[in-house]
Amino acid sequence: MNESTVQADNITMSGGGLYSLATIGAKDVIDIATPRVLSALSDLREHRTTGSYWCFSDMGCADGGTSLDMWRAVIGHLRKDDDQDIQIVYADQANNDFNALVKILHGMTEFDAYLNSFDNVRILESGASFYTPVLPAESLDLGFSATAMHWLSNTPCQISEHVHMVGATGSEQQTFATQAAIDWQTILLHRARELRPGGKLVLVNFCIDEQGRYLGNTGGVNMFDRFNSNWQQLLGEAVISQSEYKAMTLPQYYNRVEEFSAPLLDEQSPVYKAGLRLCDIATAVVPCPFAEDFKTHNDAVRFANAYLPTIRSWNESIFAGGLDTKRSISERSELIEHYYNMYHKQIVENPDGHGMGYVHAYMTIEKVL
Repeated sequence: MNESTVQADNITMSGGGLYSLATIGAKDVIDIATPRVLSALSDLREHRTTGSYWCFSDMGCADGGTSLDMWRAVIGHLRKDDDQDIQIVYADQANNDFNALVKILHGMTEFDAYLNSFDNVRILESGASFYTPVLPAESLDLGFSATAMHWLSNTPCQISEHVHMVGATGSEQQTFATQAAIDWQTILLHRARELRPGGKLVLVNFCIDEQGRYLGNTGGVNMFDRFNSNWQQLLGEAVISQSEYKAMTLPQYYNRVEEFSAPLLDEQSPVYKAGLRLCDIATAVVPCPFAEDFKTHNDAVRFANAYLPTIRSWNESIFAGGLDTKRSISERSELIEHYYNMYHKQIVENPDGHGMGYVHAYMTIEKVL
């Protein structure tokens, strides 16, 4: 198994429902996308000619908590005058916390599940990544994914002086861009096969917007630069080795609108030839909810206590996975706690400018007849 594959296998979101509890902003993003989903569904209903039941997918679903209200709105929209069976397939990589997903969806947690509110709704869980087929050919009416497809299929190279592609330069940046283009095409080609003619995709992905903004870089402290400077500090103090520093390369890429659009507009691309067309794409920034709350309560400790868990929910497994396995588990755990405690202390001492504002591209894609 090569190094990049090992790194990719380390990606996990926080389990036990903690992901949705910590990532309030991710739910805000989906709430903003809900009108777009309902609009796509309305258009689909108007032109739909086949299908004895409705089939939807939620790809990169994590524990499913952040999209509950969106699917409640979708089902409620249909149930106004349509009693056909509805199937929703929740898909994520095999090491996702499916126990938490099942409990949340079936109303066994504090989350407000929707199953008991509607008849003839079936949910399925799939351990298939969106880099692989998820559903049979021409079975999908509407596919959805939010804040997930920025994860690459592998780490194409280690970034020598940063932890994320937003800080990469030269050949390293180009290597990431090339891998991202390949991965985007792979994702779209699988969805093209799964969609019924006339079917829709609503995809909400992290991006670099027209003003150069991206996650954690919407003004004030650059979150990824802070990740990197703290990790470099541990390297300078010989707490971690050079190889451990480089191994903590996040396997992510933030496309620009032009990069998302290219395979859907180029008549010679395999994606275009497979029948997918870009209906609409727009970028939007969702403010960090914890930074917004801080403006009201002005309690730096409270802010740090609320903000750090959302960061840890998606990147702790990568930092931990970059540490040498010759270290004991307890040593690795202590080192990771030290890293986040450094960050916590910095926020408490100087909270202004910290925050994880979400920058997304919201797009609707159609499979033409």
